[in-house]
Amino acid sequence: QVQLVESGGGLVQAGGSLRLSCAASGTMLTINTMGWYRQAPGKQRELVATITAVRLTNYADSVKGRFTISRDDAKKTVYLQMNSLELDDTAVYYCNADVRLPFAVSSETYWGQGTQVTVSS
Repeated sequence: QVQLVESGGGLVQAGGSLRLSCAASGTMLTINTMGWYRQAPGKQRELVATITAVRLTNYADSVKGRFTISRDDAKKTVYLQMNSLELDDTAVYYCNADVRLPFAVSSETYWGQGTQVTVSS
């Protein structure tokens, strides 16, 4: 069974930085696109950033220029470097990964349990 475990969330002042990590474990054939999403109280979950296996990246307009997504395939880990944090960045951040299991015909999407990021004024 594939598991994704996020870490690195916490409380930070506006203008500060945090780095989130998400490590995948389990038996996998390949990890395709990995991504970060977030959900603020009373709002729907939204895309923050994604990165493909060939390192193509995509960002939400609200985080462009402030957040950077990266991945280390040897460690099966995806990162989100968040700089110049704003109050509106407060949310639970979730990682996901598009994973192909051994002998599987197609890939499946797995989610982490989420990590809280709180930005204070």
